[in-house]
This record gives sequence, C-alpha cells and structure tokens, in this order.
Amino acid sequence: MKYTLMHKQTPVVEINLDEQTSSIAKIGEIHDEKHVPIGIEVKKGNVNRASLNEWWRLRSIPASRDGIREALEKLNIIETEKLLEKSLGLSLSDQYWICPKGSDIKWAEVNFFENTFSEDVGNILIGFHTDSEEISLMSPDNTSDGWLKKKWTIVNGKRYLMKGGSGAIRQEPYNEVFASKICERLGIPHIPYSIMKQEEYPYSVCKNFVTSNTELISAWYVMQTEKKQDHVSVYQHYLNCCNNLGIPNIEESINQMLVLDYLVMNEDRHQNNFGVIRNADNLEWIGASPVFDSGTSLWYSKPVSLIQADGKINCKPFKNNHEDQIKLVTDFDWVDLSSLKNIEEEYREIVKDSLFVDEARTNAICFAFRERVTMLQEVINDKSRNHYFAGLDTTSDVKKDIKNSGHTNLEKKGNEFKR
Repeated sequence: MKYTLMHKQTPVVEINLDEQTSSIAKIGEIHDEKHVPIGIEVKKGNVNRASLNEWWRLRSIPASRDGIREALEKLNIIETEKLLEKSLGLSLSDQYWICPKGSDIKWAEVNFFENTFSEDVGNILIGFHTDSEEISLMSPDNTSDGWLKKKWTIVNGKRYLMKGGSGAIRQEPYNEVFASKICERLGIPHIPYSIMKQEEYPYSVCKNFVTSNTELISAWYVMQTEKKQDHVSVYQHYLNCCNNLGIPNIEESINQMLVLDYLVMNEDRHQNNFGVIRNADNLEWIGASPVFDSGTSLWYSKPVSLIQADGKINCKPFKNNHEDQIKLVTDFDWVDLSSLKNIEEEYREIVKDSLFVDEARTNAICFAFRERVTMLQEVINDKSRNHYFAGLDTTSDVKKDIKNSGHTNLEKKGNEFKR
C-alpha cells in the first residue's frame, strides 16, 4: 500500500507499506525535510529507511504488553503493526499519521485530539468487556506503548489515559498518584494522577498533556540527532543534544527528575518516558516534558521483607544505581525536603481501600520512603559532594547506548502517557 507520511497537514515523505507486515518497504519522494520525525537520519535529501522503519515500528503496541496475544486474537489481527496501519498511525502523543495515496482525507477529519474515537480496542487491550458486534480499529490505543495494560478514554471532551498494575500487588497505579503528590510538594512540573477502580482493580488516570498543537519527543529520539562519541556519557550526550537543538532548561528538569527517582527508587526511567515538548506547527522547542510514568517505583515488585531504603535497586537512564545517579544532580538549592513532612500519610490514604496493598506493605513502604528522604538530606548536606560537580566521571553511565524499555533493556519504549 502506498501512503504519504504526514505531519498534521504537511506532506513529509512518500512510503510503501508491506502488505504482510505493514513495515516500510520503500521510501519515495521527500516533500519537507524539516518535518521528518526528530532523530531520523536524512542524507543528501534521502530518508534512511531503516531508521524510519524503526520509528514506525515503535509506534505500535510492544510485544511485551501484558495480554497482547489474547487481545490480538479477539481483534483477529496477527501483529500489532497491522493495528497501526488500520488506524493510519494516528497517536495522542504527536501529530504524525499516514494518508493513503490518492485519498483526500484531512487531518482535521481524523486526528484523535479533536475527533471522537472508538474505545473498542482499548477495552479489549485492557481486559474490559465490549458489547460491540463490529469492532472499530480507529483508536489511539493502537499507538500506545509500554508493557502495562492501558486505554485512552474521553471524559467531558478531554483525553485521559487509564493504566493498570502488574502482578499480584497491582501497586503501580498507587505509585503514580503518590509520585505526583511528591512533585507537587517539591515544585516539580508533573502530570497529576488519580485512582479509579474497575471491579476492585486499580487504574491510574491522567489527562493527556499533549495538545493538537504540540508533541512529545522522547529523550531517545533527541539523542539520535547527533552521533554519541565513545568518550561522552549518555547523560552528557543528552544535554549536548538538547543544548544544540536550543531546548531550554534541560539541566534543571533532569535535576528534578533524578531527585524524584532517587526518593521513590524508580526502576524504569528509560529513555522513552521522559523527553521534550515541541510546537508541531512552527517546530519551535517549548522545553522539557513534565514528569510522568513513575509507577515502577516504591519497591513495587518486591516482597515486604525486601522493602528497604538502602536495598539494591537497579535504575535508569544514566547510571545503574541511584547512589551514583543522584551525583549527577548539579543543583539542590531548590529542594526543600521539609515540604515532604508527613507525606507518608497521603500514601496511606491513597491505598486505604486497596485489596492488593495491605497494611504490612503500606507500613514498610512508608517507613522506607521516610528513610529515603533522610538519605537524600545526607547527600545534600555532604560537605564533600562538591567533587561530584567538578569533573565527575560519567563515561560509565551506561555500558551500551541502547534503548531501554519495559522490563528488559532490549524491549521497546514506554512513552505513555503512559503516563
């Protein structure tokens, strides 16, 4: 099938999709190089097919999504890439889509920011019952990423993302809410979350922070705008790319994100659940995205006996452990840890009716979190910490500059709003 990759109403490049796999089999004429997706290589007026194909593939639901095989069977679809094509690649994260060759479809007629959409696919993906006899595949859920079950819904004209939890504890939704309350107290720009329940199962809910005029560009794709030199750390490479693109206040936003992740022991801040916001019309950079997607934290998968403030927890995206990663923070002057006084009581309130997070687990989490606050204060007070900011060796931030996602380092992104 022949399509034109579009950026809102701007034709970008001609592409052919393979009928069997829906991958990009051929790239034709390029119409507007400025609107080629960020991080996609363009040389001498030619778009690199491999990198564009990867970008296209990663718009689809990852194979790691909980329950995806069963959902595809209900939808009578073999691969998630087919769902992507069926919905014209439309997303609620950016303004890219594909227009069938020869079609007169307009962006204003199909985009999910301004038009309603069927929740059939979302209900199936998240495990809800659907009464629809004929399922509509025009859904932003076809381009939702990450490994947790989720769906988009419309409430009073606003787009919201619902996301479930994992395992027997289902703790991630509660963590999202608590992380947003920490951000509120510390003055960290963030996405507010709330809890809703369906048949006693918890789901986090947040409003889409991307509008019809903006788009989220993940850190991963920002870092593809330049080749990373071997002697440059991933942390420094990200800062360099942002600075060279002219994106403001990136160091400040990274400081804030790393402080939050240290406090909550976030295990999965991979390069696709933080990034930057761009104006989709004039292509000007607005700044860092607010903090979102902090659910894989607070010892979410650990038994109560292993919920310890100083326990061994791996982390991302710049270092392998939080003790080293917090040293990348260049400024703590904005941090007022006294603002977190008694915030554990808010966590107790969040989980008080949970069938999954019991009292013993709640007590352990609250105690360990308070210890994390104390540990961070010790870092801030450490008189010798100045050597961290003067010549800190960041060359070993990450052994390989790879895209991290989901539960493993080799699976695809998690740029949800996911959120």
